[in-house]
Amino acid sequence: MAQRTLIEATFLFFFFFLANFACCKEILVGGKTSAWKIPSSPSESLNKWAESLRFHVGDSLVWKYDGEKDSVLQVTKEAYINCNTTNPAANYSNGDTKVKLERSGPYFFISGSKSNCVEGEKLHIVVMSTRGGQTGGFFTGSAPSPAPSPALGAPAVAPATGAASSLTRQVGVLGFVGLLGVVLL
Repeated sequence: MAQRTLIEATFLFFFFFLANFACCKEILVGGKTSAWKIPSSPSESLNKWAESLRFHVGDSLVWKYDGEKDSVLQVTKEAYINCNTTNPAANYSNGDTKVKLERSGPYFFISGSKSNCVEGEKLHIVVMSTRGGQTGGFFTGSAPSPAPSPALGAPAVAPATGAASSLTRQVGVLGFVGLLGVVLL
């Protein structure tokens, strides 16, 4: 009876653990509600924040801001570099913006206020490609890079040597728990 309970517990653990991967994540831009603003220093830029994350197809970016004073524009790379607010692909101004990342490759966002954009209120992210997936669409020009390039105002940062991704760590935990379940049977 104890063995059956252990097997059921292990199965439930795997089920709920893997269910975590079945749905996509909502990512609060900057990690806090007050992040969509002019950065106080280069180390406070949203691009610096984004360098530490991995974005995946199906994830959603969420902005919280005062919609009466600011907005979020999704733009091309050229508009991002030049802070061109005149012809965005998408314009969000409700103060609670959610953008689903539907393809791999680069995404570019700027403030609807040109002066805010010029002062650094903008975001460039790269969505990881799915296995066997292709990049494409309006905003892409080439294969995605792992981090924003220095030409876009943020230094590219290579992943830390020996650093495991969240998925790698979680799969390792699953393997250990599965092995533990087999040994205890």
